[in-house]
Amino acid sequence: MSSEVGEMHVSTRESAGRTPQTADPVLVLMGVSGSGKSTVAGIIAGAMGWDLQEGDALHPPANVAKMASGQPLTDEDRWPWLDVVAGWIREHTENGLPGVITCSALKRSYRDVLRGDNVVFVHLAGSRAQIGERLTARLDHFMPPSLLDTQISTLEPIEPDEDAIVVDVGGSPTQVATEIIARLEERLAR
Repeated sequence: MSSEVGEMHVSTRESAGRTPQTADPVLVLMGVSGSGKSTVAGIIAGAMGWDLQEGDALHPPANVAKMASGQPLTDEDRWPWLDVVAGWIREHTENGLPGVITCSALKRSYRDVLRGDNVVFVHLAGSRAQIGERLTARLDHFMPPSLLDTQISTLEPIEPDEDAIVVDVGGSPTQVATEIIARLEERLAR
């Protein structure tokens, strides 16, 4: 971990007197498969000392099997999974616990299920070529590269009224995490 990330951890954790509106948030790292959600989430959670949940681990076995076979999930497949993800988020926000959870959250309607007080979406955005290259290099995930185009066509951009940060994934995972933490610091300083 870079010293830059570690230094931001200290400054965030030492900020006292936060109100619920300025407390450390629950971050939903979102984007298409291969955008770096898991890696960046792990760096942020480690640097900040926050809870971490891999959203893919909350999928029911039927969803995992469907994606592994190259079939895209339908909304009907996703709703029960999104309810479980939303439960994790609510448990944290209701108890004032910061955290980081990964979830593709491709559609506005999906994000609406996850949205709440003190929830910030972090969209890891990149070009199709950039993310496609990452997906083909990845060996340890059930999502095949063949589903990338389906995910890209499903993705609905963040809208101005959504509490979100959009970050380009062109840098290293540590650089991306450092940018996210810096942007959170700016938000909390307001």
